[in-house]
Formats: sequence, C-alpha cells, structure tokens
Amino acid sequence: MKKVLIIAAMFSALACAPASAAMMACTGDNMTKTTTMMSSMADGPTKMGMGKEMGMANAEMSKGNMRGGCMHYMKAQKMSMMK
Repeated sequence: MKKVLIIAAMFSALACAPASAAMMACTGDNMTKTTTMMSSMADGPTKMGMGKEMGMANAEMSKGNMRGGCMHYMKAQKMSMMK
C-alpha cells in the first residue's frame, strides 16, 4: 500500500513541476522570445515596466555585466506574470 501512495505522490509532483518552472533561463533566445511576447501585449504599465527592465538588461549585458543583465531579465519575467 505504501508503494502505491509513494508512486502516486511522485506522479503528482512530476505533473506539477512544469507549472512551477515557468521562469525561462537568461539566454539570448529566451530574451528574444520575451521581447516578441511583449510586442503582442496591450499597452499599459506592465508593458512599459517590462520594456524598461529589458532595456536595462540589454545595457548591462552590453557592458559585460551578465549577472546584472540576468537580474533585470528576471524582473521583466516576473512583471509579465503579474495580472
């Protein structure tokens, strides 16, 4: 009986994992996808905030500060998830 419960718990954990891993890694391809997604968003404060964060991410990355650029990219992603 315990084995059945453990297996069921493992399957439910695996089914929930992709939903919690919605943040994309800080790569050029993912930044392009985010920018493309932003162009289809309705104008508003969220889109403007994301645009500012993406601009700061690009500026930091062009200076060679990848950590700072990724930090701004993650902020932009968090803004896109807010309703």
